[in-house]
Amino acid sequence: MPLQSNGNLSKVYVQDFVLEGFAGGLETQALLFAVFLALYMVTVLGNLLMIIVFTLDAQLHSPMYFFLKNLSFVDLCYSSVIAPNALANLFSSSKVITFAGCATQFFILCLMATTEGFLLGVMAYDRFMAICSPLRYPITMCQSACTRLVLGAYCGGCFNSVVQTSFTFHLPFCSSNRINHFFCDVPPLLQIACGNTAINELLLFGICGLLIVAVTIVILISYGYITVTILRMGSGAGRRKIFSTCGSHMTAVTLFFGTLFVMYAQPGAIESMEQGKVVSVFYTLVIPMLNPLIYSRRNKDVKEALRRRGQKHMAMWRMC
Repeated sequence: MPLQSNGNLSKVYVQDFVLEGFAGGLETQALLFAVFLALYMVTVLGNLLMIIVFTLDAQLHSPMYFFLKNLSFVDLCYSSVIAPNALANLFSSSKVITFAGCATQFFILCLMATTEGFLLGVMAYDRFMAICSPLRYPITMCQSACTRLVLGAYCGGCFNSVVQTSFTFHLPFCSSNRINHFFCDVPPLLQIACGNTAINELLLFGICGLLIVAVTIVILISYGYITVTILRMGSGAGRRKIFSTCGSHMTAVTLFFGTLFVMYAQPGAIESMEQGKVVSVFYTLVIPMLNPLIYSRRNKDVKEALRRRGQKHMAMWRMC
């Protein structure tokens, strides 16, 4: 029994939610299953490969790759909290998720997504220090400093997640326990809440907007200084290498924050659920899949590390 009342119709306690997911017949569900499964498998393989290479290859034990390894871990986590359940629900008749399961899923998603936003800002600062202050870089971005920056990103993500989760799941839910989405998220949950959601909407738009603006300012300032430094360089090869590295990061930043803005930081995001489902697929499955490709495609160090790993495994296979 999904709903329980204590006699007061204005207060209804939800034990379970139903994730309605995507509309369509069996053929549509099968197509979505194939697409989701392919995206998720590439995401898992790509990000695991990045984590293994950055960990095992001694030549990639630098701050930039330390941050990239954490980015891959975050991408792997928040796609994994969504994709398996979404795949199971595509052919499930009940599509039920418990109240605790829904809250846990949203908490982890919010934690990892917010952490990724902070990590992208930290990575821009790292590039700024490496390019604009190369002599101070080894001291400023030492191992302990990098660890503190990453811990700070996780703490910021945890703070936002605790606030959003506690305010959202303390709302009373009434008349329906059916979530018009394929995972638990704030906008569809606010649609079925029967309490005053003004504070929740303010927190959603306010915190997400502040996060996007603050990190974007850090990134723009960092890349402003980087651009000036690049233009002063005499070496064409040096310019191309820096533009390649920074271009990959800016691509990831644009995709991630552009999606977050459309999903959470603009008025009307609460009402547009059909748009929200499509955008959610993009940032929970497509972006985590693309990030390893974005950061490795034009990075010679990563390509060389992958080649070395491949040659080592081929040699071991031949010996066996």
